[in-house]
Amino acid sequence: MDINWHIKERTPEEQAAAERLSTELEISPVAGRILADRGIRTAAEARAYIRPSLDSLHDPFLMRDMGAAVDRLCQAIDAHEQIMVYGDYDVDGTTAVALMYSFLRTQTDNLIYYIPDRYTEGYGISSKGIDTAKAEGCTLVIALDCGIKAVDKMEYASSLGVDFIICDHHTPGDIIPRTTAVLNMKRPDCLYPYKELSGCGVGFKLVQAYAQRRGINPQEVYRLLPLLAMSIASDIVPLTGENRILAFYGLRALNAAPSVGLQAIMQVAGIAGKTVTMTDLVYKFGPRINAAGRIKSGAEAVRLLITDDAEAALRFAQDIDSYNQDRRDYDSKTTDEALEQLQKDPINSSKFTTVVFSPNWHKGVVGIAASRLTETFYRPTIVLTAGDDDIISGSARSVSDFDIYTAIDSCRDLLTNFGGHKFAAGLSMHKADLPEFKRRFEEYVATHIKPEQQVPTLDIEAEVELSEMNWKMYKILQCLEPFGPGNERPLFLCRHLINNRNTRAVSEGKHLHLDVTDRLVAMDGIAFGQGDKASHLQNGNAVDICFYLEENTFRGRTTLQMNAQDIKLV
Repeated sequence: MDINWHIKERTPEEQAAAERLSTELEISPVAGRILADRGIRTAAEARAYIRPSLDSLHDPFLMRDMGAAVDRLCQAIDAHEQIMVYGDYDVDGTTAVALMYSFLRTQTDNLIYYIPDRYTEGYGISSKGIDTAKAEGCTLVIALDCGIKAVDKMEYASSLGVDFIICDHHTPGDIIPRTTAVLNMKRPDCLYPYKELSGCGVGFKLVQAYAQRRGINPQEVYRLLPLLAMSIASDIVPLTGENRILAFYGLRALNAAPSVGLQAIMQVAGIAGKTVTMTDLVYKFGPRINAAGRIKSGAEAVRLLITDDAEAALRFAQDIDSYNQDRRDYDSKTTDEALEQLQKDPINSSKFTTVVFSPNWHKGVVGIAASRLTETFYRPTIVLTAGDDDIISGSARSVSDFDIYTAIDSCRDLLTNFGGHKFAAGLSMHKADLPEFKRRFEEYVATHIKPEQQVPTLDIEAEVELSEMNWKMYKILQCLEPFGPGNERPLFLCRHLINNRNTRAVSEGKHLHLDVTDRLVAMDGIAFGQGDKASHLQNGNAVDICFYLEENTFRGRTTLQMNAQDIKLV
């Protein structure tokens, strides 16, 4: 698949700021441009960005309904009411439950947690969950990472005398549920300054507000930030504003003093004793936590995250590690069958969307399969499987900057339920409505998607010389971490590089070991999946390489290397 390269264009104001930063901070012009691209204009702003402060977090009471939420929580704790902490079964939901439960158990003994079953209850607040709260004597439920569309469920809970505090970050519907408090910064009537918190982040703000009201040392709240960092990394929320601050300190706390549960995950993931990065949270922690809810129960992930027993934690971690292996097997099978289904469609190549269905697919992996198909065909994708009765349900994934939530919303009259955000969503419908849904979804996307959204694009920070890719530059890049959406790892472009001495295909020809030079400086690198370009370089031809700068340790020696994201033959 061809990939477009887009080199960042800068306004005169941005260019002037970059030059000023380069001079004042005594850094390279490229480093100055990287800082300016992040909205930094002065040396003082650069220092504040490099050293984010928890003091910069917004007052949680700026969030709509926060006062009412804290009032009700204080009342419940003071009156020794039974409280249920309820959350979704994915990483965001389970980390939110673990964070809230871990904090509240220092305040009350009257506490239980509940994670709905993905298959029998589905996403969101379920009638079974409300019934369980009632049966357990709970008069207050704190719902995390779900609930913003639970209008009917809140009426039912109210009829049973069960109050709810909803902490959600998903896009609200036309009606806000009527209950004790609905915390969601995306509410049209909420003036909270930062709109991109994860579901766990909204729960964290409730904990922060409660601690302020009770005069509790903020450090008792901040010790829970590793859980929030996991949520931010796995839910793919922007790493800007508060999220960047919270992720920064969450990673710091995780590496300084991980809980026994997190230590156990590090052990089964093979990274014990190593410095945990945002990438590790995405690829090592997140899939294992998610696998519990996909294959068994999200409650098992919570059990691991809240335990203080090291031996039990290791057993729990080994369990979810085995679930993750099962998840991989289901994922591979589902993706292969979906690809086979699409290959049999004579008009597949001319479509703007991918919508596939099989009653045999495991419901827990359809979202992953949707991501795989999106990578293959690069178009808005929905993967569906059988649910209860004649209902089918599944997951949607988008491309580039295309809003798949709005596309699905255009077909809402055909759906029994849906929710999500711009890049990912869940939905369900009657099986009989699938043909019409496919037609209308295709029609909407075809008329709304832009040409540039139909081809993957690499956004390049700067075109550079190899001589600029040195340790000083790398140290500056480290200061900009953690990287993620909204604070992307800088991507560089070097042109007209040739083989130095040892460029070769590796891993049975699949990957490419780079040893390239611009005739002045040489650098090693790795290009995954691009082993077919070895002969071009070995024959003395030039290439342009788009890459991340990273460090590589081999046989005790640490060097800088390219991690090539794309190579174009010259």
